[in-house]
Amino acid sequence: MYNLQSSVALLLLFGQNIAAQNSSWDHSLYTSSPGVFPSPNTTGIGWEDALQKAKQLVSQLTLEEKVGLLTGEPKGPCIGNIAPIRRVGFNGLCLQDGPLSIRQATYASVFPAGLAAASSWDRDLIRQRGEYLGAEFRDKGAHVALAPVAGPLGRSADAGRGWEGFSPDPYLTGIAMKETIEALQGAGVQACAKHWIGNEQETQRNPTVSPNNRTIEAVSANIDDRTMHELYMWPFADAVKAGVASMMCSYNRLNGSYACQNSKALNGLLKEELGFQGYVMSDWGATHAGVANIEAGMDQDMPGSITFFQAGPSYYGQNLTNAVNNGTVPMSRIDDAAHRIMTPYFFLGQDQDYPLIDPASGSVNILGVQPYLDTFQFGEANIDVRADHADLIRKLGSAGTILLKNTNNALPLNKPRNIAVFGNDAGDPENGLYSLSLTGNGDFEQGHLSVGGGSGTGRLTYLSTPLDALKARTKEDGTLLQWNLNNTLLTDPTPNAAFGAIFPYPDTCIVMLKTWASEGNDKVSLLPDWNGTAVVEAVAAYCNNTIVVTHTSGPIVMPWADHPNVTAILAAHFAGEQSGNSLVDVLYGDYNPSGKLPYTIAYNESDYAFARITNSTELRLTEDPNAWQADFEEGLLIDYRHYDYYNLSVQYEFGYGLSYTNFSMSDVKVHRLAAQNLTARPADAGTIPGGNPLLYDTLYEITVKVKNTGSIAGDAIPQLYLSQPVDALFGRTPVQVLRGFEKVLLGAGQTKTVTFALQRRDLSFWDAVQQQWIIPAGQFGVRAGFSSRDIQVTSGFTAL
Repeated sequence: MYNLQSSVALLLLFGQNIAAQNSSWDHSLYTSSPGVFPSPNTTGIGWEDALQKAKQLVSQLTLEEKVGLLTGEPKGPCIGNIAPIRRVGFNGLCLQDGPLSIRQATYASVFPAGLAAASSWDRDLIRQRGEYLGAEFRDKGAHVALAPVAGPLGRSADAGRGWEGFSPDPYLTGIAMKETIEALQGAGVQACAKHWIGNEQETQRNPTVSPNNRTIEAVSANIDDRTMHELYMWPFADAVKAGVASMMCSYNRLNGSYACQNSKALNGLLKEELGFQGYVMSDWGATHAGVANIEAGMDQDMPGSITFFQAGPSYYGQNLTNAVNNGTVPMSRIDDAAHRIMTPYFFLGQDQDYPLIDPASGSVNILGVQPYLDTFQFGEANIDVRADHADLIRKLGSAGTILLKNTNNALPLNKPRNIAVFGNDAGDPENGLYSLSLTGNGDFEQGHLSVGGGSGTGRLTYLSTPLDALKARTKEDGTLLQWNLNNTLLTDPTPNAAFGAIFPYPDTCIVMLKTWASEGNDKVSLLPDWNGTAVVEAVAAYCNNTIVVTHTSGPIVMPWADHPNVTAILAAHFAGEQSGNSLVDVLYGDYNPSGKLPYTIAYNESDYAFARITNSTELRLTEDPNAWQADFEEGLLIDYRHYDYYNLSVQYEFGYGLSYTNFSMSDVKVHRLAAQNLTARPADAGTIPGGNPLLYDTLYEITVKVKNTGSIAGDAIPQLYLSQPVDALFGRTPVQVLRGFEKVLLGAGQTKTVTFALQRRDLSFWDAVQQQWIIPAGQFGVRAGFSSRDIQVTSGFTAL
């Protein structure tokens, strides 16, 4: 064993902090990031032929044309544009939001949000979602889909954009990233993984101006090296291994430096360590310099102007041209950035018969700016690209719906005589079907929330609301359906105000709750919005069969969960355009619920205090330019890892979800595939996209038998958790981490064997001293079950 303290000077020299390895957090270790120069050139691993085509094209370009590939054109037809270069046959690039829809376009599908998709724990459905998204982006003429999202990962329950990504667990998010990227690019569309990295809050994500007109810098996400690798980088490594074409750097600072000019993060971690071969683009307006950014590894500036979507000065553009001409930036760096941008274009065949841009899918329609008709080529306007995708959207919405409580078999419904629906989430949105708004939740009080706001939203062509879907089903069954959707009236202190117009009294009450979330804002409360808690209490006081349905952006607290009259709870998140139909399929048992929580639901808001967003009145009034500091002192211990480590009770644990049938698990077995002389440290096998290829070797397989012990068919989702024997010298190690899951359909009484593969990376921890993934000595604990706290079988093994 090496001596830790003797390595401190070396670590600090290279910026590899060891705060997580000591008992206390030392903020001084996070005030700056080390420089890593020069930016490494792409070698096109896996894309060799496309790289040669890219080099051939770039060799024909003038300096100004090369810089044009690196600089967005703010007046183009898409949310991001690279102007065509007609003389060499290049038709330009169209970049479009977002993670659940081609956001601005007409006649496009709106799919379940990332969080809702992850709640299905279904690789096949997540991949199909990506395939259909890719088909729609392509048919609209978009070359780049600004998706999927692994940052925010979900450190903070109150972050405004958690619903765009998948889960605070890096393993689950990594699987979803891989499936989505491979599917998108299989359709011929470039994926852009975002936001790299530490982008865990919206508050102060960009610089602001103080009361005395001083520039206050964006929040700095301060992250130790082990946490960076094992938590925040993990799903991005899966994205790089999947061959993602591009990566979007984020608004925030990282350990003191803006993420888009942090050479350690871009050149060191992403391009060198992970072997990323594609290009790094800025988030829109995340560029704060020209030379510093290009040298730090940012290849492309979006939207290409300092002022959003307005022609004018750019940090790239003429600024880079001047920097090359005066010798500040070498031409080789410009060439490499251009090669990185053009290689995925050729690899995915976007130079061959690619659909033309739908002119009705661009920012020109919002901003009133006429496109450069002589520059960009357009196809048919308002082309309908939805095909039969609604079927998948409906199925995935049901698969991602989580049954949290079901007392006395309140669900599934069986033609009840009289249903009453309560709450402002049930009906048609009062303000229309497009929720781009970046404001607070006041715009969306009335009507169903199937998606959040900001660049991650989608333009709905239509919406199946819960009330509409229930109207159709109850008419078919001959059930009386009544409703009261006014939360203000429902919470009137007058006794029984909620039931004033309801007669006769219903035998089934369904309460619909929601929480609004959007880019640009973080949540101020973890209670359901618009006094939702009081709505539940008002209804449950008079109805002994109250079913609560939540459409939320992430975790909420449920003080009513244990109310004796609340017989069932369903968590549905943002389920897209088929939201109502998806819900009714589960309510009536047409779809047996199988969704699992991709996060933890704790009892109280205070239970999330260990990783809330950085915000305070003092910070909002500060005159200190560097005041906004988010110290990730919790390290690896976010979400279930926190509650497990401190042995805290929770309302509903990570991975939890009920079914209308029951399952059991037995006969866990450990199968060693690795050679007997397995070493703790992987051999140096070079770097491929994703890092050292040996990290992805399967070393062990764990098998379990899963049985449906109920009377109807259903999908089980067995989960594998691993306890790692990491010495306390390396800081707080989680009690257990997710390292496998499968979705398996079982008929009544049927048993199947499920196999979980464990790769070297799954067994390893990141050693900040050795700067390497290390398999620890000692006993690994194997824990398999149906949630993080419903462990059915256990075993163990010694890896080395």
